[in-house]
Amino acid sequence: MQLLSICYMKTSTFTYKTKPISIICASLLFIAIFKLPIEFYMILRIVVFIGALLVLNSFIDKSVSWTIVFGLIAILFNPIVPIYLYVKDYWIPIDIVSGIVFLMSLISNKTNEKDEVKKDNKTKEFQRDKIY
Repeated sequence: MQLLSICYMKTSTFTYKTKPISIICASLLFIAIFKLPIEFYMILRIVVFIGALLVLNSFIDKSVSWTIVFGLIAILFNPIVPIYLYVKDYWIPIDIVSGIVFLMSLISNKTNEKDEVKKDNKTKEFQRDKIY
C-alpha cells in the first residue's frame, strides 16, 4: 500500500530565487570590462553560464523571448565548448549588454510574480464562490 502511495505522490520541484543570481552575474559582467587576469574570465564563463541556465529555467514557462535571450547568453558564455573572439574590444559590448539583460530580468521577473499573484487570487475567488 505504501508503495502505491509513493508512486502517485507529486514530486516537489526545486525552487530558487533568481534575484541574487542575476545580481552576481550582472556585477561580474560589468567588472569584466576592465583588464583582468585570464583566470577571472574562465570563472566568469562558468558563473554566467550557470546563472543564465538558472534564469532561463525560471522563465521557461513564462516568456519565450526571455528564454531565447538567456539561451543565447548561455551558448555565448559556454565553458565546455567556448566561443573565442580573441579581441577584448569585441567582448566589452557583449559583457555590457549581457549585464543589462540580467538586470532587466529582475524587473521582468517582478512583474511576472505580480501577475501570478493576481491570477492566483482570481482563481481562488472563483473556486470559493462556486455553488455545487
